[in-house]
Amino acid sequence: MSFHASVRSEEEAKADATVSVESKGGLFGTGLSNWFALPIGITAAVPLVKFDWYVINEETQLLAVFLAFCVTVYTQGGDAIYKALDQKAVDLLKEHNEAEEKVIQALEQKLVFLKANQNMVNDFEAINEIRAETYAKLNAAGAIKPQHDFKAQVVRMLNMIAQEEASHTDKVKTALMAEATATVTEKFTSDKALKKAALDAAIAKIKGEKVGVDPIQAAFVQFFKDKAAAVKASGDDSEEKAQREAMIAKMNSVAKNEGFYFRFDSKGNPSLAV
Repeated sequence: MSFHASVRSEEEAKADATVSVESKGGLFGTGLSNWFALPIGITAAVPLVKFDWYVINEETQLLAVFLAFCVTVYTQGGDAIYKALDQKAVDLLKEHNEAEEKVIQALEQKLVFLKANQNMVNDFEAINEIRAETYAKLNAAGAIKPQHDFKAQVVRMLNMIAQEEASHTDKVKTALMAEATATVTEKFTSDKALKKAALDAAIAKIKGEKVGVDPIQAAFVQFFKDKAAAVKASGDDSEEKAQREAMIAKMNSVAKNEGFYFRFDSKGNPSLAV
């Protein structure tokens, strides 16, 4: 039995409400055979015609022809007419059922969707809980992150200072060695006695003889002693100050470009950046 979403027709409603009356069948529902209609009709027709209560004329003939036509159409073409009308009704009912099936499928899909969305509130509550927990973790991480950043900035600055000091030390060593080499070379070139002593020491080393004091080594050692004494006696720290100022300027430049939390004053003391 197919399901229909449409409202019952008025005829169906009346058919359900009407109490069926039992029929006896036969002539006029009396239970007598229908053949009794023939003698009854003949008996009734004789007085009707005799007393001119019913006149047989052209109208009667037209009525007889019309009745014959109706009987012929009913008996010969009635079944075809019925099938044509019934097929049309069947097609209409089929189209109607198909449309109803589509509507039912759409409603069923909507019902499935609504059932699936019953837990939407719980899903959103779970999402909000996860969001709140995530924000709490981010806030906790945000409180610790500046400390890690500050540590990384300090380590970055210390490494830069160490690299600058190492580079400056190498430059100073190279400059002192160049100056010492030039001074000792000029000294030995201009003094014949030193030149002879250096040559004798070199020959003795080649021969494997014991040499007391190497005059060239002694000259280098004496140069560095004299240089250190001269620097100490002069008390000029302008070069050191210039180096410190250049270093502070470079550190402040790096701190500003990389967004460090601190800066350095002219004395090299760090202070919080505003």
